[in-house]
Amino acid sequence: MSAPTAPKFIGAPIRRKEDPRLITGRATYTDDIMLPRMVHVALARSPEAHARIASIDTSAAAAMPGVVEVYSGADLKDVIAPLPCVHSIEDLKEPSHPAVAFEEVRYAGDAVAVVVAESAVQAQDAAREVVVEYEPLPVVVDVVAATAEGSDLVHADIGTNIAFTAVTDVGDVDSAFAGARVVIEERFVNQRQIPIAIEPRAVVADFDAGYDKLTVWSSTQVPHFVRLLLAAVCGHPETKIRVVAPEVGGGFGSKLNFYAEEAIVAYLAKALRRPVKWNGGRTEDILATTHGRDQVCDLSIAADDNGKLLAVRATLYQDLGAYHQLLTPVIPGLTVGMLPGCYTLEHLQVTLHGVFTNKTPTDAYRGAGRPEATFMIERAMDLIARATGKDPVEVRRLNFPAADAFPFTTATGMEYDSGNYQASLDKLLEMVDYDRLRAEQETRRAAGELFGVGLSTYVEICGIGPSAAMTAGGWEACELEVRRTGGIVVKTGISPHGQGQETTFAQIVADGLGVTPDDVEVLHGDTDTCEQGIGTFGSRGQAVGGAALSRCVETIQNKARRIAAHLLEASEDDIVFEAGKLFPRGVPAKAMDFQQIIDAAYVASQLPPEIEPGLSATHFFEPSNFTFPFGAHLAVVAVDKDTGVVTIERYVAVDDCGRVINPMIVEGQLHGGIAQGIAQALYEEAVYDDNGQLLTGSLMDYAVPKATAIPEFELARTETLTPVNPLGAKGVGEAGTIASSAAVINAVVDALSPFDVAHLNMPASPQKVWRAMQGGG
Repeated sequence: MSAPTAPKFIGAPIRRKEDPRLITGRATYTDDIMLPRMVHVALARSPEAHARIASIDTSAAAAMPGVVEVYSGADLKDVIAPLPCVHSIEDLKEPSHPAVAFEEVRYAGDAVAVVVAESAVQAQDAAREVVVEYEPLPVVVDVVAATAEGSDLVHADIGTNIAFTAVTDVGDVDSAFAGARVVIEERFVNQRQIPIAIEPRAVVADFDAGYDKLTVWSSTQVPHFVRLLLAAVCGHPETKIRVVAPEVGGGFGSKLNFYAEEAIVAYLAKALRRPVKWNGGRTEDILATTHGRDQVCDLSIAADDNGKLLAVRATLYQDLGAYHQLLTPVIPGLTVGMLPGCYTLEHLQVTLHGVFTNKTPTDAYRGAGRPEATFMIERAMDLIARATGKDPVEVRRLNFPAADAFPFTTATGMEYDSGNYQASLDKLLEMVDYDRLRAEQETRRAAGELFGVGLSTYVEICGIGPSAAMTAGGWEACELEVRRTGGIVVKTGISPHGQGQETTFAQIVADGLGVTPDDVEVLHGDTDTCEQGIGTFGSRGQAVGGAALSRCVETIQNKARRIAAHLLEASEDDIVFEAGKLFPRGVPAKAMDFQQIIDAAYVASQLPPEIEPGLSATHFFEPSNFTFPFGAHLAVVAVDKDTGVVTIERYVAVDDCGRVINPMIVEGQLHGGIAQGIAQALYEEAVYDDNGQLLTGSLMDYAVPKATAIPEFELARTETLTPVNPLGAKGVGEAGTIASSAAVINAVVDALSPFDVAHLNMPASPQKVWRAMQGGG
């Protein structure tokens, strides 16, 4: 009898287990939750970007039909603590961030009153009747001008708009520049973006006075953090708080946060002894959910005349908005950390200023600091190529570390775990037939067409991350329980919301224990079910959460071997566990089914005293390092000479995210990520006027690209395993966004080279491109 074999699920493109409920409308989102006696909340928000609150009159609102209560910021300031910011930045200036403003408003959208009513419509109507007398104050909107001496101040009590300054100085930058044959200076702008998750944020809370139990449903990526911070801000014991993240309709980092509405709704549920719901509409979500990006960087690049990168000097301004949200000041540090990109660089000097302005706070948005770094270093590579007359491919190859140089330590101290940047670039060039593509470009240019080819070879930091590098833990937790009938339940501390871990985790278990993915149920997003966890962000779900699961599977395998060894009277070291069978090595005829082991574990009558009954495992996985996925992307564009409209004719990408658990899910993540990077490159920009008014406050003005603007993607991959976790997986949720904006802009600038255009900041709108062709920049 030969040894049993089983299908391998890791690496298979099986359909997502979670999709049927999502595409048939049977999923439950936060706004779907309806409880008896529920009341609804609406917030009155400031139309002023910066003003003193002279007076507030809520009497008219309180008299409106259906209104239960109206609260001003003064009513709530002593019962809801200021919102927290998690950081480890020395000398960070941290202004108090009230859930509801009571003295001063500092951005258009700052909440000034809370209305509770029997219906959502009644609450919204009454909120419009709150009368606030404002005394306007000077408005700060320009992040660079805000750092000048004598600038108007967002927080007068702090005395400066600069929340922090961090300097990174490695090597001898001055000498490197003095000896460089090529010096390039450019201002790079990563414009402000609005995340636009398809589901606006929502919160529901219910309080059970008998058990002193507060239950909060929130559209969040981090339910365990919300539980912890609710305890801190509302003063309720963490052991008496349950937070549930039901289906979450997209997050992109904007729901990696703790918001005022979560604290307000939780407090009101306790105060009123009634369930409370707040559901932000699209316009409110655009105003009051964190924005992303918004960096200005003055970058100087030194290179030799062969195109070798010698040194980088940068002054970076991060627009923080009016307040720190949960991770606001942390995000630009990722930009600095990843500024060397996938290149050897010995000399680096960066001065980073975190700056307050009278705008919506910024925080994580898909990629969180890394797209900004990639845009700058990848534009720098093309600028070096332009200055030296080299092909952009040649410049990149010259500056790559060798494939045998890993682990590779960068100028900023990052230790890249593994990589082969040459291999991914070579595969990309083969896919597009690069020489033929450049020949086509010459032909089309000769015919008068504007045709551009743009590269982006990127590396990103994922698997966030080691606790030593985090301020609130970087581990992840997992429980695995084998039920008596053979079904398996996984309880994970991550909180997927589109990443597909209900499927990929089931694939990991299926391969490890010889079952099928249909035998595995993955539970997440409920702090009473999955008691410990960190959450889903930073492309960490598979690399950290999956690694914790892998350890659980290993524990179950080992216990099953011990039980089988006892029952088969064999050495534990000789027991083979394959395809759901356990047998002594070389004797498959004596195999026991895994179900027989399960029965023995729970009946327990034949277990020796040293083996506990049951078959379950719990693990906290602590990664030793981040992971560093990488890849090469290429965009081909055509530019209309008359209108400046950019059309992407082709988009090709080769990514390396380590071991691939499910290639279909990987491709889905890349599709979405690339689309969002294209959106930044060509379409999206949050625009404020000089009075701090958001001019792009609806989807009529904020240009989220339509499906017709996104090309078909040609995707391939290399697979370089990471030693950081037992799966060898690196993460892929943000890769497409990090790579694509630089590839597209490089292609646009390449197309405009007949006009001697050296650089174009994002978004490359038709108007901006047309002006560049007219010599306007």
